[in-house]
Amino acid sequence: MRIFNFSAGPAVLPEQVLQRAAEEMLDWHGSGMSVMEMSHRGKEFISIADKAQADLRTLLAIPDNYKVLFLQGGAMAENAFIPMNLLGSKNTADYVNTGEWSKKSIKEGKRYCTVNVAASAEDKNFSYVPPQETWKLNKDAAYVHVCTNETIGGVEYHWVPHTGDVPLVADMSSHILSRAVDVSKYGVIYGGAQKNIGPAGLTLVIVRDDLLGKALPITPSAFNWKEQAENDSMLNTPPTYSIYIAGLVFEWLLAQGGVAAMEQKNIAKAKLLYDYMDQTEFYSNPVAKQDRSRMNIPFKLKDESLDDAFLKGAQQNRMAQLKGHRSVGGMRASIYNAMPVEGVQALISYMKEFERKHG
Repeated sequence: MRIFNFSAGPAVLPEQVLQRAAEEMLDWHGSGMSVMEMSHRGKEFISIADKAQADLRTLLAIPDNYKVLFLQGGAMAENAFIPMNLLGSKNTADYVNTGEWSKKSIKEGKRYCTVNVAASAEDKNFSYVPPQETWKLNKDAAYVHVCTNETIGGVEYHWVPHTGDVPLVADMSSHILSRAVDVSKYGVIYGGAQKNIGPAGLTLVIVRDDLLGKALPITPSAFNWKEQAENDSMLNTPPTYSIYIAGLVFEWLLAQGGVAAMEQKNIAKAKLLYDYMDQTEFYSNPVAKQDRSRMNIPFKLKDESLDDAFLKGAQQNRMAQLKGHRSVGGMRASIYNAMPVEGVQALISYMKEFERKHG
C-alpha cells in the first residue's frame, strides 16, 4: 500500500505516471525495448525528448527566444556553471541570500567571480524575502541570482524582482511548474528535477538566446550551454530515463489543466495546513506570512522533545519523510504538485490527534 510521501526530494511522483512507466518498462510503444535501453540518438528516444520539451514549453509558455536544456549535475553543479556561462568579460555578480540554497550558490559563485550579496535575510534567521527596495544591486554585474523557493527554510518569492538590463537568474528547483511564471522576465531559470518534475538525474536550464556564447574558457563542453543548445542537449549522453519520466509528468500536468489549474490546487493545499498551524500554539511556522512557501512547509512542535514520537506516529499512520532538514531541525511537509489534498488532510488530522494527546 502506498503512503503519503512528504519528502523534499527525491519526491512524490503522480501515481498515474508510475503506473504508465511500469506498463512501458519492458516494451516502449512496441519498440521491444525499455527506454533505459534506447540509444539517445535513436528515433524512439528523440521522439520522447522532443515531446517532453514541447510539452514543457506549452506548460510554461516559454518564448521562442529561449532554449530549453536537459542536463545533468543538479542545481548544485549549475551553481558553478552559471558563472562559467554568464560572466563573459565581467568579473562580478549579485546574489540575494534567503537561506541554505542561496548560501550554496554564493559559495560556488565566489570560486569564479566577485560576489556582491545585494541583500540578505540572515538578520531574521532567513524567515523572509528581503524587500527589493533594500537590495544594493551593482549595475555592472553579469547577473543577479535568486533562489525563488528555499526548500529547507520554506521561503518563497511571490513577486518577480526587477533587475533592469542585468539578467535575472533563478533557482526554481522546488517550485517550478507549481505556479504560473512569466519566463520573459528571467534571463535563466534552472533547477533539479527531483522535487516537482521527475526523478533525480535531470537538471533543467531555460536560458535566453542572447546569453549564450559568454562562457569562460574553463567551462567544460558538457556544461557549456551554447554547445549543448547547438546539440539539442545531446552533446553527451543525457539522463534518458529521467527525461522520459519528466515527459510523463508534463503530460500529466497538461491533463490536470496545466500550471494555472495546478496553482489553484497548491494554494488550497498550503492554506489548509497554514490555517491549522496558525490557530494552535502547539505547532509553529517561522516564515513571514507573505513569504511562506506553498511547496515546503517547515514547522516545529512547542515541545521539541516530542519530535521523535511525532515522526514515529506519522510513520504508523502511513506518512513518511516529515523530518526537517538537519540544518534547521523540526518537521517539514513538502506538498508538491503530486501530493494529493488527501495527504494534507491526513497530516492535519494526525497533527490534531497528536496535539490532543500531548498538548
